Amino acid sequence: MTACTSCGACCCYFRVDFSAYELESAGGSVPDGLAVEVNGNTARMRGTDHVPIRCAALTGKLGTQVACGIYEWRPSPCREFEEGSEACNRARSRHGLPPLTTDLG
Repeated sequence: MTACTSCGACCCYFRVDFSAYELESAGGSVPDGLAVEVNGNTARMRGTDHVPIRCAALTGKLGTQVACGIYEWRPSPCREFEEGSEACNRARSRHGLPPLTTDLG
Protein backbone atom coordinates (compact mmCIF):
# COMPACT_ATOMS: atom_id res chain seq x y z
CA MET A 1 0.00 0.00 0.00
CA THR A 2 1.34 3.40 -0.93
CA ALA A 3 1.98 6.06 1.70
CA CYS A 4 0.13 8.51 -0.56
CA THR A 5 -3.28 7.24 0.58
CA SER A 6 -2.49 8.35 4.13
CA CYS A 7 -0.68 11.57 3.22
CA GLY A 8 -1.96 14.09 0.66
CA ALA A 9 0.68 16.68 1.55
CA CYS A 10 1.64 17.30 -2.08
CA CYS A 11 -2.00 18.15 -2.87
CA CYS A 12 -1.87 20.81 -0.15
CA TYR A 13 1.53 22.28 -0.93
CA PHE A 14 2.17 22.70 -4.66
CA ARG A 15 0.48 24.79 -7.31
CA VAL A 16 -0.54 22.37 -10.08
CA ASP A 17 -0.15 23.92 -13.52
CA PHE A 18 -0.53 21.81 -16.65
CA SER A 19 -1.14 22.09 -20.37
CA ALA A 20 -4.63 23.29 -21.27
CA TYR A 21 -4.65 20.44 -23.80
CA GLU A 22 -5.08 18.03 -20.86
CA LEU A 23 -8.58 19.46 -20.20
CA GLU A 24 -11.63 17.47 -21.31
CA SER A 25 -12.76 20.35 -23.53
CA ALA A 26 -9.48 20.06 -25.45
CA GLY A 27 -9.63 16.27 -25.80
CA GLY A 28 -7.78 15.45 -22.56
CA SER A 29 -9.05 13.80 -19.40
CA VAL A 30 -8.89 16.47 -16.65
CA PRO A 31 -12.44 17.68 -15.85
CA ASP A 32 -12.81 21.33 -16.87
CA GLY A 33 -14.75 22.17 -13.69
CA LEU A 34 -11.74 21.33 -11.52
CA ALA A 35 -9.37 23.67 -13.31
CA VAL A 36 -8.96 27.38 -13.90
CA GLU A 37 -7.38 28.99 -16.93
CA VAL A 38 -4.01 30.61 -16.35
CA ASN A 39 -3.53 31.65 -19.96
CA GLY A 40 -4.45 30.16 -23.34
CA ASN A 41 -1.93 27.34 -22.96
CA THR A 42 -1.92 26.63 -19.22
CA ALA A 43 -4.53 25.52 -16.71
CA ARG A 44 -4.28 25.11 -12.92
CA MET A 45 -6.07 22.74 -10.58
CA ARG A 46 -8.67 24.60 -8.51
CA GLY A 47 -7.62 25.03 -4.92
CA THR A 48 -3.93 25.17 -5.77
CA ASP A 49 -4.22 28.78 -6.89
CA HIS A 50 -4.60 30.36 -3.43
CA VAL A 51 -3.50 29.93 0.18
CA PRO A 52 -4.15 27.71 1.98
CA ILE A 53 -3.50 25.31 -0.89
CA ARG A 54 -5.75 22.27 -1.17
CA CYS A 55 -6.46 20.69 -4.53
CA ALA A 56 -10.18 20.55 -5.24
CA ALA A 57 -9.83 16.89 -6.25
CA LEU A 58 -8.41 15.83 -2.86
CA THR A 59 -10.82 14.03 -0.55
CA GLY A 60 -10.29 12.94 3.05
CA LYS A 61 -8.15 14.17 5.92
CA LEU A 62 -4.55 15.18 5.24
CA GLY A 63 -2.08 12.86 7.00
CA THR A 64 -4.75 10.33 7.87
CA GLN A 65 -6.65 9.02 4.86
CA VAL A 66 -6.91 10.75 1.49
CA ALA A 67 -7.74 10.01 -2.11
CA CYS A 68 -7.72 11.80 -5.43
CA GLY A 69 -11.24 12.19 -6.74
CA ILE A 70 -9.94 12.19 -10.33
CA TYR A 71 -7.01 9.78 -9.97
CA GLU A 72 -7.47 8.17 -13.41
CA TRP A 73 -7.90 11.61 -15.01
CA ARG A 74 -5.33 13.63 -13.01
CA PRO A 75 -3.00 16.00 -14.87
CA SER A 76 0.58 15.17 -15.84
CA PRO A 77 2.32 16.92 -12.88
CA CYS A 78 0.40 14.63 -10.53
CA ARG A 79 1.15 11.55 -12.64
CA GLU A 80 4.86 12.42 -12.63
CA PHE A 81 5.15 13.21 -8.91
CA GLU A 82 7.27 10.64 -7.09
CA GLU A 83 6.46 9.26 -3.65
CA GLY A 84 9.49 9.68 -1.37
CA SER A 85 11.16 12.27 -3.61
CA GLU A 86 12.75 15.44 -2.26
CA ALA A 87 9.63 17.38 -3.28
CA CYS A 88 7.40 14.82 -1.54
CA ASN A 89 9.38 15.08 1.68
CA ARG A 90 9.38 18.88 1.49
CA ALA A 91 5.58 18.86 1.32
CA ARG A 92 5.35 16.29 4.11
CA SER A 93 7.63 18.40 6.31
CA ARG A 94 5.48 21.50 5.72
CA HIS A 95 2.52 19.58 7.14
CA GLY A 96 4.39 18.05 10.08
CA LEU A 97 4.69 14.58 8.58
CA PRO A 98 7.93 12.57 8.77
CA PRO A 99 9.98 12.05 5.60
CA LEU A 100 9.61 8.88 3.57
CA THR A 101 12.67 6.84 2.81
CA THR A 102 13.15 4.96 -0.41
CA ASP A 103 14.33 1.36 -0.19
CA LEU A 104 17.14 0.96 -2.69
CA GLY A 105 17.81 -2.64 -1.63
